[in-house]
Amino acid sequence: MTRLESDALVLRTVDVGESDVVATLLTERAGKVSAIVRGARRGSRRIGGALEPVHGVAVLLDDRGAELATLKEASIVRLRASLVSRLDALEAAGTALRWARHLFPPRTPEPEGWRVLVELLDALDDANAAPRHALARAGLAMLSAVGYGLELDQCVGCGRRCPEGRAACLDPARGGIVCRSCGGAVTVLAPAARDAARALAAGGARDVGDAEAQVVLGVVDRAMAVHAGFER
Repeated sequence: MTRLESDALVLRTVDVGESDVVATLLTERAGKVSAIVRGARRGSRRIGGALEPVHGVAVLLDDRGAELATLKEASIVRLRASLVSRLDALEAAGTALRWARHLFPPRTPEPEGWRVLVELLDALDDANAAPRHALARAGLAMLSAVGYGLELDQCVGCGRRCPEGRAACLDPARGGIVCRSCGGAVTVLAPAARDAARALAAGGARDVGDAEAQVVLGVVDRAMAVHAGFER
């Protein structure tokens, strides 16, 4: 039996049988782990309300290397009360957790992906946050963290640079911009949207408009769907 203690985020819970729950956790130490929580729906002092998403939790798992570990204890260590009180922030957090659940492989630590996700949830807990901007920036960073970062400056096929101030064709499946010669299933980015994507990828958001942030979010979601294999 292996004892695993780690900070974690709850990505999803599914009811099983009359009283149990299977929780999909993103742990800092071991990556994504699915765990059975015995008697969770009957109430448990060892679990309490720690299976709610978006909050930071500390978990104790018994993990024997089977498909499901067993969650023995969990407690909230980072409450994000402001986040759960605002619908736009909660929707953004839910999207990010869905991305993480599909994108990160099982039982593989993803330190950069973990950092990006925790920083996003902390940002969304700020009442002054712009959820679309924060989510788009985090999505681009999550893709980069697992090797699917989008190339926004030059064609991924031939390396030809896209001229400044021009619309760009982007193929999420191929990982970025494609020129007309290389082609592909593309999304056309207006110059302002491309500039916004580059600014968000670099960690900035101050000069990005809401419309451009929404376009970038659409591109990120398509890239997530392609690489993680889920339906949008």
